[in-house]
Amino acid sequence: MPIPSSSERHRQSLHEFVTEAPQSANSGKLSGTLASGNSLESTLEPGKLPKLTIVTPSYNQADFLERTILSVINQQYPNLEYFVIDGGSTDGTRAILEKYTDYLTGWVMEKDNGQTDAINKGFRRATGDYVAYQNSDDIFAPDALWRVAEAWQKAPETDVFYGDMYIINEQDVILEELRVPSFSAGCQIHEGMQIFNQSLFIRRSLLAETGWLDESLRFVMDYEIVTRLGVRSGVRFKQVPGFWGGFRIQPDAKSSQIATSVGLIEHKQVSERYEPQLNSQFSGNLWRRYSRMRKLLWFLVRGQFSYMYHRLTLRKFNG
Repeated sequence: MPIPSSSERHRQSLHEFVTEAPQSANSGKLSGTLASGNSLESTLEPGKLPKLTIVTPSYNQADFLERTILSVINQQYPNLEYFVIDGGSTDGTRAILEKYTDYLTGWVMEKDNGQTDAINKGFRRATGDYVAYQNSDDIFAPDALWRVAEAWQKAPETDVFYGDMYIINEQDVILEELRVPSFSAGCQIHEGMQIFNQSLFIRRSLLAETGWLDESLRFVMDYEIVTRLGVRSGVRFKQVPGFWGGFRIQPDAKSSQIATSVGLIEHKQVSERYEPQLNSQFSGNLWRRYSRMRKLLWFLVRGQFSYMYHRLTLRKFNG
């Protein structure tokens, strides 16, 4: 079933973007010195770009890691920290990291306690205004970091920025689009993940204050942190139109292996943990119905009719 056309430039250039050799790193670590040729740059206020820190947790994903790294480097975003935290891969990852050492703020290759531990190692090293993590088989879309900067210049008080996401295959072909409405903690708890980590940036100081990712979780650490912040009073979320990230479907991905086992169990645990903090009289069924209607109205008001039709047809097609 064809997906609705919304970003032909991304469709035509996504693979090129994540495989193209980067510009020279000028023999220096990635620390805000790379020249930028981005189309959004001229619209932003010079000298006032938020510092962004990205962490890539890695373990035996050499087939895709280089594309993840290039999707960050090729943003040509000048105020960037980028860490790769590897758990001791044995598949050629070291050669990739050595190849891009001059483009990285830092990388480590040592045994860890899993993906969440690796992400937190990177977050603790971070000095950026906002932090994000991109898994070693996923990617950022062109302009993603610049869209974050543009949104921040318009709303610097925001704590959590997030955008839309592509689903891609092993050849970087876009299979599906996932668009997101404004954030609702009730929908997050009762319907499921409203925000995707591939397109998510969180204020670092807020994470430092409220706690890093929950290392007891193997699969839904992103769901937990978004839910935790979502029920916290005063945390400001902002949905920004545009596709920032790509989630890759591939056989060795964790989502392909434990989503229907560990993932479901952890998801239930997290939703039950935070549901009492909603202080809502609505039942779970009512929240789920509201969530679906809310999404339809969100896209309807914005004239995204082809996307609405596609998603409704897809839901019917899948039973």
